[in-house]
Amino acid sequence: MAQAIQLRIGHRRISILFIGLGVFALFTLFFALPSAIPAGPSLSKSLADHKLSLPKYTDKLNPFRPASHKPLEQKNSNYGGSSWYSNWNWRSPFSSSTTMDESRSLLPPLQDRTPIYCYYDTTIERDAATKEADSALLLTWRRAWWAQGFKPIILSAGEAMNNPLYHEIQGAEMNPTLKKDVMKWLAWDNMGGGLLADYKLLPMGSRQEHLLSFLRRGEFPELTRWEDLGSGLFAGPQPKIAKTMAEALQNRQKKSAKDLISAVSSDSFRVDPSHEALAYYDRKTIEKLYPKIAEGNTANRAQSLQSLNVLINYHLHNTWQDLFSKGIAVLKPFPTHTTTLIEPAVELAKRLATCHDSPIPASCPPNLPKCTPCVSSYPMKISTPARYRNKTDIYTIGTVPHPYTLRLLDAFRSDIDVAYIRRETPRDYWLYRVFQEVLGTGITASGRVVTFKDTVAAEYATSRSLWLTDEEDAPLQDADWWFGFAVPNDVVDDGKSETPVPGPERRPKPIHDPADGPIPPDNELAQEPELLTKARQVGKSKLESDIRVREAAEAWNLADTEAWRFARAFLARSRVKRQEWEKDESKYAGGAGRDTSDERQSGRTRWKDNEK
Repeated sequence: MAQAIQLRIGHRRISILFIGLGVFALFTLFFALPSAIPAGPSLSKSLADHKLSLPKYTDKLNPFRPASHKPLEQKNSNYGGSSWYSNWNWRSPFSSSTTMDESRSLLPPLQDRTPIYCYYDTTIERDAATKEADSALLLTWRRAWWAQGFKPIILSAGEAMNNPLYHEIQGAEMNPTLKKDVMKWLAWDNMGGGLLADYKLLPMGSRQEHLLSFLRRGEFPELTRWEDLGSGLFAGPQPKIAKTMAEALQNRQKKSAKDLISAVSSDSFRVDPSHEALAYYDRKTIEKLYPKIAEGNTANRAQSLQSLNVLINYHLHNTWQDLFSKGIAVLKPFPTHTTTLIEPAVELAKRLATCHDSPIPASCPPNLPKCTPCVSSYPMKISTPARYRNKTDIYTIGTVPHPYTLRLLDAFRSDIDVAYIRRETPRDYWLYRVFQEVLGTGITASGRVVTFKDTVAAEYATSRSLWLTDEEDAPLQDADWWFGFAVPNDVVDDGKSETPVPGPERRPKPIHDPADGPIPPDNELAQEPELLTKARQVGKSKLESDIRVREAAEAWNLADTEAWRFARAFLARSRVKRQEWEKDESKYAGGAGRDTSDERQSGRTRWKDNEK
């Protein structure tokens, strides 16, 4: 009898155990399995419906994860409706896992920019035209070095006067030319050393050039100058700079020496012969290679400086074009109804592909005598592929749309609702289409968004691609600073002859590359602006119905939304940091080299994330 009771009790415990295992299996089937299935067009709607609610409850289903406060907001981390948080964990698929805020994007920490100094003597009397020409040339110098990852700073007599050696030099008898050169060194020494360049020396090459990479590291244990560059560039630590100046002051021949290099021994400098990535437009170079500008210098100095500035911008632009010999790719993953959406990107590509004005056409930079000059009759190729290709000889411009904007344009109707988004549209399809060629079809949406972040913000990524959002009314507010040269505002004609009017029907039609996708019919193309305007209105709307459908599009496309917010925040942060630096630097050197353009505007965004 006792044994029977024990058996019944044992069977009951076994039954309870099996029931528990069954519940656990069902729990795993409905919650764990969908998260392991790749989100893509082949995903069934039933599984996709389960996955929609997962991100909201993942933390609640994890009883071992303690509650966490949002990280403190960082200084100047908001701009035009976008917010960000700089953190080394920026490659996380979803920023909210760290920021605890769906509207705040994780961005990579900003790398410290190595300062590079130049000296501009503001004590010299100049007429207004010459001052303006000098300032434009200094602005070109600043933009070029900024685009290469440096922090260009203009020094003047103010920094030199702060040096304790200033009064000693004023009382010393020396060649006036040497004294002017020493003032530059006093200002540099006052800043603690580093890099000192002439403002007519500019980086002219790829961002990956070994010399530029070395200079960006900012580690200069020895006082160094570069062969054949004269006083164009110096690098060194502050103690050795002070020692070299002291040696120059003690030199008995300082009355005849014309610069500091000739006033000290040759052992004072380490001479580096490698400088292929640097272009120096000193007087000797201009007289030898660009005599037209040298001749103008004697007649009208201001006009000569203006011509030199235009020539330098032409060389910077042409060098950039040579780096991307296969052309510019403006991504168009949905070729049917997104022509208006990518129009700002196409306009920017046309400006980049056009030939820059030049006082000496078909000329090359002094460091690249075998360049390929830009010819208007054979402009840089612009393509609109549907897929991203990671190639170093192609520059990519992408437009990241908000999920609602993309769904509205793709559906080609203005009355989409929550039911349509969930039942009729695939999830995270923009990332899927863009990276289909690079990643294939077996990668999850979270994996694709990590690849996207690397493509946007990884080291050297900014020199090979630019990712706009659907908020940009203009191609790019600060394109000159992004690329490092004055991007032409107007597209230059290709110079090819056409059949004169009358008879336009006899003109040959442009050759269309099938790889660029189908050409949309004119009647559909005419409807795109209206749909895009509708999407922008919903982005700004406070109506509950608009907010509901907008949030549904974001929730249904979590990875696409993350990509959109990341691209928007990345551009916003780069703009904020540059404007802060520019505002601070405008106080010095009499404002020389300051960007006076009125193109920079704030608060131009349309999509505003709701406070949650």
